[in-house]
Amino acid sequence: MIVARAPLRIPLGGGGTDLSSYYSKYGGFILSASINKYVFINLNKPQIDRAIILKYSKSEIINDVNGIQHPLFREALKLVGVDSFIEIASLADVPAGTGLGSSGSFLVCLLAALHAFKRKHISTRVLAEEACRIEMDILGDPVGKHDQYMAAFGGLTYLDIDRNGEVSLGRLRISSHDLEELKNGILLFYTGIRRKSSTVLQEQRKDSQRGEQRVIESLHRTKEIGYQIKRALEEGNLRRFGELLDAHWHTKKIRSGKISNPNIDRWYEVARKKGALGGKIMGAGGGGFFMFYCPNDRKASLRAAMTREGLREMSFDFDFEGVKVLVNF
Repeated sequence: MIVARAPLRIPLGGGGTDLSSYYSKYGGFILSASINKYVFINLNKPQIDRAIILKYSKSEIINDVNGIQHPLFREALKLVGVDSFIEIASLADVPAGTGLGSSGSFLVCLLAALHAFKRKHISTRVLAEEACRIEMDILGDPVGKHDQYMAAFGGLTYLDIDRNGEVSLGRLRISSHDLEELKNGILLFYTGIRRKSSTVLQEQRKDSQRGEQRVIESLHRTKEIGYQIKRALEEGNLRRFGELLDAHWHTKKIRSGKISNPNIDRWYEVARKKGALGGKIMGAGGGGFFMFYCPNDRKASLRAAMTREGLREMSFDFDFEGVKVLVNF
């Protein structure tokens, strides 16, 4: 029996510059925080049945790994070299399609469990890169390197990505007092909208590849705001962080008409009027979770306003462990 978990994440700045269509030309930068909401993998070895048994939102019982319908399960099993006598179930604290990086967390968690199953020690960086290779190279999904690295390493972490895709990873230098203030000031609200990020990201990839100036300039500006957010947090200027989130959101919306909609725009304006200094939709956009930064004396007003709008708050804490095998016997 093996049980593993990997955290979800909330991007704080630089989102979108981790896609190869951008960083291969200009380099990328992204700052993010892992949170204590997790994807779990439960793995067992049946004693009699040789089949591969998979349980997620669907169930699959199959004898040939190449016939697995779920692409991430299929390619992870093939990469690690497991083709029989295995039962795997996945669970998550938060539904997929809500902008918290669940597919990257799922894949990193699955790979960690499979390597443990094979009694093989794999470094955290290799886990992240294996997950990137499956999603980006093998499956050709329009994703970046952000989600996989955050699921693997956890913490408040920034990624510098060079034009060859090499990732230099660092931890945000922030005092314990400012860390607590940051956590207390960030509020997450679920919009109730689930969507596939691939629609927005596919469009961004195509626009970046053909040099669409509007998109490229938005990503340049987003990267610069990411650097500014890092500086603001390390200097303890949390008000400036909130103001930069507002600039980040308006810059992000330039890239695609699918990132926002009239409801999302209205919720954002209501939040700003009720005390939020800034915020943004998590992930590619279009739905999922809204993140706001709000001073303590205005949080009650913001919460009441979002509740009236039908949004549901999700409490959280930061995760500093990253992917972890919890049980292995």
